[in-house]
Amino acid sequence: MSRTKRTAYQDPWTHTSDFSEQLYLALRQSPWWMVSVAVHVVLFVIAGLLYQPDAKVDMEQQVAIQNAPLTSDPLEEEPPEDLIPITDTQPVPEPPIKEAVIAERVEDDNDLPFQETLGDEGMSDDPFKSNANCGLIGLGGSAGGDWGNGRGGNRDTTTGLTERTETAVEDALRWLAAHQSHGGQWEAATFHRWCDGKPVPEGPDGAGKAHYDVGVTGLALCAFLGAGYTNRGGHPFAKNVARGLCYLKNVQDAEGCFGPRATQHYIYNHATAALAMVEAYGMTGSPLFRGSAQKALDFIALSRNPYFAWRYGVKPGDNDTSVSGWMMMALKSAKLINEEAVTHGRPAPLVIDEEAFDGIISWVDKMTDPDTGRTGYIQRGGAPARPREMIDRFPAGQSESMTGVGVLARVFAGQNPKASTIIQKGAELCAARPPTWNPDSGTIDMYYWYYATLAMFQVGGTPWRTWNAHLKTDVVDHQRQDTTYCLYKGSWDPIGPWGPDGGRVYSTALMAMCLEVYYRYDRVFLGIGR
Repeated sequence: MSRTKRTAYQDPWTHTSDFSEQLYLALRQSPWWMVSVAVHVVLFVIAGLLYQPDAKVDMEQQVAIQNAPLTSDPLEEEPPEDLIPITDTQPVPEPPIKEAVIAERVEDDNDLPFQETLGDEGMSDDPFKSNANCGLIGLGGSAGGDWGNGRGGNRDTTTGLTERTETAVEDALRWLAAHQSHGGQWEAATFHRWCDGKPVPEGPDGAGKAHYDVGVTGLALCAFLGAGYTNRGGHPFAKNVARGLCYLKNVQDAEGCFGPRATQHYIYNHATAALAMVEAYGMTGSPLFRGSAQKALDFIALSRNPYFAWRYGVKPGDNDTSVSGWMMMALKSAKLINEEAVTHGRPAPLVIDEEAFDGIISWVDKMTDPDTGRTGYIQRGGAPARPREMIDRFPAGQSESMTGVGVLARVFAGQNPKASTIIQKGAELCAARPPTWNPDSGTIDMYYWYYATLAMFQVGGTPWRTWNAHLKTDVVDHQRQDTTYCLYKGSWDPIGPWGPDGGRVYSTALMAMCLEVYYRYDRVFLGIGR
């Protein structure tokens, strides 16, 4: 696979609008029958050109070729010692769920896609509970607390949440629900066309790029799941979650990758979609999600560079902290699902690349300056990435996004923040640059705020209190309050270096996930102060 060499200041998401993107968007919006007719016409023409009436086939040679033993897997490019272990028994591929079937079934509240009873598998029969996986990284947890209302997570006010932060999350989810397309996905570029699943002539601004539809769909689903909402139960978002998960299952290929590999940054789409599918499986225990989650994890294992981490593509040979951070999130959720199953006397349900965790820490160590605690993107202690056209408006020096990833990775790997000097240094760097909503100074970086929020919550103490104070003002105070959900109310303007890529869906999902941190992520070290 050819890759473009990038600098530390280039965008890990951005792909300039070109013919391929326009073609992708045009094909995606074309009726299926038109695409089918076009493809068959092209194949007919090619067959006519290739057909030669006088050509003779050597049948003996053909049979010999067909019967020859297969000496190697054509996809297997690494030596045997570098192979990544994957599941011994691959799940039987499930047939795609047709959009027409989805549209037909979701009209019946009692027959939602994926709404099932697991019987005696040890999972909760309460459709509002997350089936005994409270405390899993990235999962909703069990219902309870002052704002439980049948949702996941321990709504403990001592962690810092308030009724206002909870209202902000609910408003964000309503906005996301209103702008989901009829196919189940969230459209980064054309979300404004939808209002409660119906086409509208115009809508809010904040378009992203079409080739990130799979990625922003994964983020939107994570926002619902993080608040404890799955495809089950009578809550108002069950259909939205069901449609989104149907869409992801239908765009997963045979190797487990979510979405087309049309740009070199497709790996971001896969990572966020994988996180959503793994969390959906962890919260429901549904066998309908297990196969998809396992395939997603297999592709993560397939993509990783031996001994290190990930970047663009399958074993590309180079690594970056940004892609590796998203892969880490999916793997950590899967690992804790396994640990929870073993705790309750059940076999681990997911097969994961255990060596990946050592590879992540090896990469983070390589990228972290021991003197400052700063983690770089592709250079030790270097600045985070920026799109070229955004460098002046959003200086990389205003962000510690990769430091946030580095701190979180170390905590997830079992390093105690109180005992780790390098974690403390990284936390101090992030605390010195808390969320500050000032477009003129270039301080808005929602990607940074997301990872640093997770990291600061894990660190606790003064760094977390400093960060949380800004989270509840600069983030909550700048959520749009326009009165109509099909316009702006509940969303965040996609200001920041990555806003033009993910758009309003991306910004709204990320900010909702930040405000779910109080109950979505239990602290790895329970003794950490608040």
